[in-house]
Amino acid sequence: MSALFSEFELGSGHGPLKLANRIVVAPMCQYSCVDGLASDWHLMHWGNLLNSGAGLFTIEATAVSERGRITPGCLGLYNDATAQALADVLGRARRLAPPVPVSIQLGHAGRKASSHVPWNSGKLIPQSEGGWWPEAPSAVPITAAEPAPEALSPAALDGILKDFVRAAQRAQEMGIEAIELHGAHGYLLHEFLSPISNQRSDNHGGNFENRIRFPLQVFEAVRQVYSGSLGMRLSATDWVEGGWTAEETADFSLRLKQAGANFMHISSGGVSPLQKITLVPGYQVPFAKMVKDKSGLPTMAVGLITEAAHAESIVANQEADLVALARSFLYNPRWAWAAAAELKGSVQATPAYWRCMPREAQHIFSTAKVGMR
Repeated sequence: MSALFSEFELGSGHGPLKLANRIVVAPMCQYSCVDGLASDWHLMHWGNLLNSGAGLFTIEATAVSERGRITPGCLGLYNDATAQALADVLGRARRLAPPVPVSIQLGHAGRKASSHVPWNSGKLIPQSEGGWWPEAPSAVPITAAEPAPEALSPAALDGILKDFVRAAQRAQEMGIEAIELHGAHGYLLHEFLSPISNQRSDNHGGNFENRIRFPLQVFEAVRQVYSGSLGMRLSATDWVEGGWTAEETADFSLRLKQAGANFMHISSGGVSPLQKITLVPGYQVPFAKMVKDKSGLPTMAVGLITEAAHAESIVANQEADLVALARSFLYNPRWAWAAAAELKGSVQATPAYWRCMPREAQHIFSTAKVGMR
């Protein structure tokens, strides 16, 4: 039996969240919104990925406040309008797809907010051109050529914590089964963790205990109001000397477990343009294994995992419990179907697609598990 296509359970307040396999569609920003509203683009995109064969689908980074968007085109869950749009589009997509559990990544862009979309430079948008003033743990710009963000006051921190809580409540109301808090890639929660971006002198900066304080407070507050499966995505290392480390990631993951975490999603980098990364297939997998071994939490590995055999080996060798893919699913939305054919696994798919597979691969469709909503 394929390890990658074996079933898995994530804990939650509702009881185990059952996944049909160990493949996760990782969150992928689409930069296709106006005023944070999910659109027809998302209906197409989500419907496609809900039919991908993955065991868990994750909605892209979703801002908990208007000011917390990465770009003006980013998805939001910060008022009644964004909540209604997201619930409507997701509901329509799920009605036309197999019963795949859905996760959403909730985050705040911090000093990376008010940016152009990646294919239009990705640099900060000046306020004179419709941008807004980013906020961060400290008034430390990403590069010397960019303006400094606004350092967050204690009152502003309390406001952001409440934004996370309200977004989590809205996610639960619309039946989203899991939440991944975004603590990676140089966005706000990661900015608190890293001494590169966090140069505060109060009880939210300095040593490890202080730097994890606000991200942990956010997690604990969300845990109190959200009963689904809850985890966090972390950058395991900044890849910069003097930055956030893999050992700190493992220690923080253990704290999150004690606070009620159900899983961890391990990535790396993103807080500094000085990062030095050697990109090879699976380059972040050792970090996922370190977190898994230290915390005992179910752990997702991600990063240049493109081949089915590689993903299979990661799970079979217990380096991680789940394998997340992003760009591979953009390039081939049926990646999991091809992996199932190669590894003799099975996937869920909408019945209208059952006749598409080559005769020798017909076995991959698990008809007993397919049922449109």
